[in-house]
Amino acid sequence: MNEKKIFEDQDAKIQKLTTSTKKSDSIVNRLETKLLDENYFTLLGNDNAMTYFEKKGVEAIDVQNKVSNAILDKNAAPEGNSLVPYNGINGEMRINKIKFLNHRWVIADFTDGDYWGEMIFEYFINEDSSVDLTTLGSVLYTK
Repeated sequence: MNEKKIFEDQDAKIQKLTTSTKKSDSIVNRLETKLLDENYFTLLGNDNAMTYFEKKGVEAIDVQNKVSNAILDKNAAPEGNSLVPYNGINGEMRINKIKFLNHRWVIADFTDGDYWGEMIFEYFINEDSSVDLTTLGSVLYTK
């Protein structure tokens, strides 16, 4: 009788763990699908964008690093980042975050520590490896 009770308890635990594992697998699958969807609008997640650079003999990750550095290096200026089309109210405007959408566009978040906004850039890598950045649009949020 005792062996039957032990077997039933173990069987119940196995069933509970099996159910828990199936739920976890389902959650992981949904998250993987969501991650693939989110990565579509990234330079390194977009096959067409990466192919664009590969045809030019350049690695997309190198372009991403070069453009990121070109944008963030402008934060070092005492008057703030010249790419941000707004004057800071409580300090100088600096770019915080950058996200590459593809082989041509980047979105960025900026702030002066109190006010913040977002902007979109168009970027080009020139023959001499310099980076051209053009602000296409921006928004400054109000308090």
